[in-house]
Amino acid sequence: MKPQKSTTMNCSFLMISLQWLSLMFLVIIVPTCATATPSKLPRLSTILREPETFPELISDDFQTFFYDQTLDHFNYRPENYNTFQQRYVMNFKYWGGANASAPIFAYLGAEAALDSDLTSIGFLVENALRFKALLVYIEHRYYGQSIPFGSREEAFENASTRGYFNSAQAIADYAEVLLYIKKELLAENSPVIVIGGSYGGMLASWFRLKYPHVALGALASSAPILYFDDITPENGYYSIVTKDFREASESCYRTIRESWSEIDKVASKPNGLSILSKKFRTCAELKKADELKDYLETMYAVAAQYNHPPRYPVTVVCGGIDGAPEESDILSRIFEGLVAYRGNKSCYNTSFSPTETGEGWRWQTCSEMVMPIGRGDNDTMFPAAPFSLTAFIRECTILYGVRPRPHWITTYYGGHVCDIKLILHRFASNIIFSNGLRDPYSSAGVLKNISHSVLAIHTVNGSHCLDILPAKSTDPDWLIMQRNTEVEIIEIWIAQYYADLNATRKGYSSNIN
Repeated sequence: MKPQKSTTMNCSFLMISLQWLSLMFLVIIVPTCATATPSKLPRLSTILREPETFPELISDDFQTFFYDQTLDHFNYRPENYNTFQQRYVMNFKYWGGANASAPIFAYLGAEAALDSDLTSIGFLVENALRFKALLVYIEHRYYGQSIPFGSREEAFENASTRGYFNSAQAIADYAEVLLYIKKELLAENSPVIVIGGSYGGMLASWFRLKYPHVALGALASSAPILYFDDITPENGYYSIVTKDFREASESCYRTIRESWSEIDKVASKPNGLSILSKKFRTCAELKKADELKDYLETMYAVAAQYNHPPRYPVTVVCGGIDGAPEESDILSRIFEGLVAYRGNKSCYNTSFSPTETGEGWRWQTCSEMVMPIGRGDNDTMFPAAPFSLTAFIRECTILYGVRPRPHWITTYYGGHVCDIKLILHRFASNIIFSNGLRDPYSSAGVLKNISHSVLAIHTVNGSHCLDILPAKSTDPDWLIMQRNTEVEIIEIWIAQYYADLNATRKGYSSNIN
């Protein structure tokens, strides 16, 4: 028996929504200050979608369903028993069935609509036949089509309606959906492996910690679970961006580092902003130098975070900078790097439009996902922008009328600088933390094995969530090995589960007889 199929099916084509136009970073145009605020923090996201991306065809193997989800899992007030429609997608093509207790691979949606994940996450589909796995993709509440209160306008109307928008509610949603699916398919003995990337990777690891009776194991790709409180140095992210560029080219690194003061110098001249606008071919006249600096800073960070083979965007940017005509000044070289990365366009849009993902993630960072990312003087190739918790709280309170809870993640999921490894060693099992060391967020990832079953797999040249993206013929050997290792570990978990299941059945039979 399959869950009742929604009458509203996905369109034949996956339309890339405007949420990807923000370059996968949350950047809100507000008066710039010298500290890192919700407006300036780099965003988490599994994949990078460019505005030029064409629609992708979704296989008919994917079937869309909606679950009548509980609004509040942690309160017994009558109004909190209200429900909303949560979208999930299933692929039965390779499933071995409930009678064989064939496994279920569940992808945990993150801070975006689910649509793109169906074609952009390769790990599940590419390993479904090997494991005879049922594939399940669950959308995160408040994103895509999984909106409480009937509409985005109502869901984001005030702090009360947004109050149900947090990670604890999200993973409780996932638990409900997975238990419902197992019950409906008579698949109570089918082991579940949860998979996620970036913020979704954090959710996958936390899901295994909080719901070990639902998930046998978790693959957490590029999950910066250590970027809370004082566990990771605040400059960790931008230090790796800097390292990536410096390793690509010392002269490129120096040019970028010197460019910020040069931008300020030109901007201070009469008609300086007009000069910069023409030099960088901006679509609209720059209103302040920080607008250009923010745009370039985002470009460098995105290039480093998604420095995927075979293109290697950091190398592309530096190739443009270093390949500029010999007589070029600093800013001309920077512009050539922009052209190399973005293509030769008639103009470059340095403004950022509000998006669904940006709006949602800003609330999440202003409530519980307080990641103290900043940088000091001369410790990266960027201008100083230290993280100030006081300023962060002030801006979030102005935006939402709610103070952030900067210590809640470590309180709820565990993990302070002195005990995070001990907590994972004593209470966690069957989690793979995968990272690529060129990913700036690897600075807050788990990079060493914690126990025999909480394992860290990293690659020196890897980037953000690369291991769970679709395999390509151009993939380097080290990436292929990383994926193979992850699959082999999951095979061990499932084999042990089947052995335990058979032993339990034999023991139960013996007791009856």
